[in-house]
Amino acid sequence: MKQAISFVTLGVVDLERSRRFYQALGWAESSGSQTEVAFFKVGSIVFALFGRQSLADDANVSAEGSGFPGFSISHNVGSESEVESTLQEAVTAGGKLVRSGEQAPWGGFRGYFADPDGFLWEVCYNPFFALDEAGDIQLPK
Repeated sequence: MKQAISFVTLGVVDLERSRRFYQALGWAESSGSQTEVAFFKVGSIVFALFGRQSLADDANVSAEGSGFPGFSISHNVGSESEVESTLQEAVTAGGKLVRSGEQAPWGGFRGYFADPDGFLWEVCYNPFFALDEAGDIQLPK
């Protein structure tokens, strides 16, 4: 299998609320979006919002479940101060601060917020993985 991720799709409880949240963060929704799905281009992948029940139905699984979702989404930035300002931006847009920005045990700086459906976003400055001119993370080969 080719090593690639094309889409990350979140199953959300209230699609319109989630649309407003990500738009308030300054994300531009694609004209390819439809009433039942929102698409946002993020780097080389597409971030999508889809109704939770509809996404579960599509995958033929139960939509029930609560607590820790078992993953987080990470947004890397170029400095510690950008971690702080990004966390504040998310809270202003309607997100919930989960962990304030602080030094991480591995040497970076990070904090967490949750979107309106509780999906965890880590905002991280990692001095060991540089960002290129486009803001994309560069991993060692």
